[in-house]
Amino acid sequence: QVQLVESGGGLAQAGDSLRLSCAASGRTFSRYHMGWFRQAPGNEREFVAAISWTGTGKSYADSVKGRFAISRDNAKNTLYLQMNSLKPEDTAIYYCALDPRNNIPYARDAKDYGTWGQGTQVTVSS
Repeated sequence: QVQLVESGGGLAQAGDSLRLSCAASGRTFSRYHMGWFRQAPGNEREFVAAISWTGTGKSYADSVKGRFAISRDNAKNTLYLQMNSLKPEDTAIYYCALDPRNNIPYARDAKDYGTWGQGTQVTVSS
């Protein structure tokens, strides 16, 4: 079974960039679509981005489109989220997750994802 560990979070100022990584253990990472979600205090977990198992298909939430980029390196068993032009409203815990059914269209509901990392905190100050 795949295990996921996020890293790369931290403190940033508005307009800065951060890159999150999600390291996967196990040999099956490359077979599954992956997603990034985030959860701010008092809010539900919300979809950020998804990527196909090949890395060629991508989907983004409107709130991050044009600023964030999802990618993956299957040879390294790693998922990435490049976050540019950060805003205070991007402050949240960010989670990576695996879609065990490889849903098409790419799943945007957290309930469709079966394996989650522990999350990494991103805090953006104005």
